[in-house]
Amino acid sequence: MVPRCSLAAVLISMATLASAQPAAVPEPKLTPVAGCVHMIQGQGGNVAVCHGADGAFMVDDQYAPMTPGIVQALTALDALPLRFVLNTHWHTDHTGGNEGMHGEGALIVAHENVRQRLSTDQFIKAFGRPTPASPASAWPVVTYTRDVSFHLNGETVTAEHVPAAHTDGDSLVYFSQADVLHMGDIFFNGLYPFIDASSGGRVDGVLAAVDRGLAIAGPKTKIIPGHGPLTDRQGLIEYKQMLQGIRDRVAAAKRRGESLEQIQAARPTARWDEQWGGGFLPPDAFVAIVFDALD
Repeated sequence: MVPRCSLAAVLISMATLASAQPAAVPEPKLTPVAGCVHMIQGQGGNVAVCHGADGAFMVDDQYAPMTPGIVQALTALDALPLRFVLNTHWHTDHTGGNEGMHGEGALIVAHENVRQRLSTDQFIKAFGRPTPASPASAWPVVTYTRDVSFHLNGETVTAEHVPAAHTDGDSLVYFSQADVLHMGDIFFNGLYPFIDASSGGRVDGVLAAVDRGLAIAGPKTKIIPGHGPLTDRQGLIEYKQMLQGIRDRVAAAKRRGESLEQIQAARPTARWDEQWGGGFLPPDAFVAIVFDALD
């Protein structure tokens, strides 16, 4: 039987997991997706890049140590110059390369809350981890409040803000002609997701953002999650069913006045643990995240 743990113990465990870094920087893995779009996997969140005669448009840029490898991958794709990097949210596993990509000539774009958080000191409560402000050269220089569109390489790319989801600055990014949707950390494919309540994230906001993703995605849409393998609309549906089911169980128990430890002991995630519980958040830690991120 898995031992129950207090919220403090869960957060300490998560902080240990979060601070662990790979011994070596991995080589980026390039995967063709559709049309002009490739996915780059490495250390941090999944990257999307659309390249062509007008240069490259990139979604997210992982941790800073990955920058040389990502630039090398772009070179191999003949995807330079890099013109734009759009951040799906502020976390450093998606924005750590901003400074380096700025140095490559890229214009950094994001929701206005991403700039606000990157330009000031932050504290991620769940990890007990302070994050100092990023250098000014890493801040987005173009921001938006609702949505923004780009037109290059015969592609229309639209970034749409989804409020109070994984954080308060998340965007979904859709490549219309290629029919590819990048969900950022709204979607962790095959593992329990982190919801950053200290950055304005809420579990109900994630579910609303997933519904928006499902409204955009058709039967042939390729979906790039923030973490995990490339998938499709059915994969996103399965993710929603898992998140909705666990959210409802935790919320009902919380309304009854049960403590976090009591809810963990009831194992509200048991039905989904085999498929989703093998990532960096074990089931008890994910229950604590949901408990904290309920409205």
